[in-house]
Amino acid sequence: MKDKKLIIAKYVFEIILITFLSFIYYLIQPVKTPKVLYIPQGSINQIITQLADKNYDVCKLDSLILRFIGKPQSGWINLGSTTNTRADFLIKLTTAKAALRDVTLIPGETTYVFLNQLAQNLGLDRKKLQEEFEKQSPVKEGVFVPNTYKIPVGISEKALISLLLKISLKKMEQLSIKIFGAYNEKKWFHYVTIASIIQKESANNKEMPLVSSVIYNRLRKGMKLQMDGSLNYGKYSHIKITADRIKHDNSLYNTYLHKGIPSVPVCNVSIDAIKAAIFPANTDYLYFMKSKNGTHDFTCNYSTHLRNIKRATK
Repeated sequence: MKDKKLIIAKYVFEIILITFLSFIYYLIQPVKTPKVLYIPQGSINQIITQLADKNYDVCKLDSLILRFIGKPQSGWINLGSTTNTRADFLIKLTTAKAALRDVTLIPGETTYVFLNQLAQNLGLDRKKLQEEFEKQSPVKEGVFVPNTYKIPVGISEKALISLLLKISLKKMEQLSIKIFGAYNEKKWFHYVTIASIIQKESANNKEMPLVSSVIYNRLRKGMKLQMDGSLNYGKYSHIKITADRIKHDNSLYNTYLHKGIPSVPVCNVSIDAIKAAIFPANTDYLYFMKSKNGTHDFTCNYSTHLRNIKRATK
């Protein structure tokens, strides 16, 4: 009987030892994730499930372990490395936080300049940002909503573009549904294209519906838009438009050369500019000229427009 008890005790000990060693082995196995990771809100089980849905190497056992370690923090966390032991990974889920840096996209800025800004401010690879933008964006320009974004330091180029597109497209979709009752991407970015010219041409938000009315009035009459702002695309965002540039720029953005509006937006636009594109003022204006005080004089007569030009250039 005594020998039998010893044998049973030995088996129990071996089982406990094997279980313990297996658990230690499990905890020291590498877990690969992005260096900066977003943790959703929710219970421990919900968080682990959502991480698993994103193909991260987590399971229900991790939920159990976390009940003894602590609840993961929601938001962006910096894991310090793309590879951690499972023990370190689980501990960092409950303790790590990513530093956030403000990056502001101003209305009227081009994506070319914005990507330069992101690369410089966050220490990211400009070429990779461009590549990820071209892979992920549904349009080549005008997809970002101007705003001050809180960006986690250490985020990858791929994750950053994904984050900015997700925020911007969601906001655009919500606005479209509010105005039209639905979201049609092609229709929406047609208005964004018009809005981008309005954004580049207007001196202030108050002028936007008036500039919009000029665009629509000229389109209805089959007139070329002939607007300098359309040539402030891409790397030319802040370059003064000259007669030589107007003459030799053969891009789709040259509204002196081509009739109608460009096939894609010129820049990223404000919500006010989009609303102006959808709801133009009811006017007969066909021309506008920047006055000496920085705002525009609008007119429906070419002769008056010439006088406005003369007065502004005196």
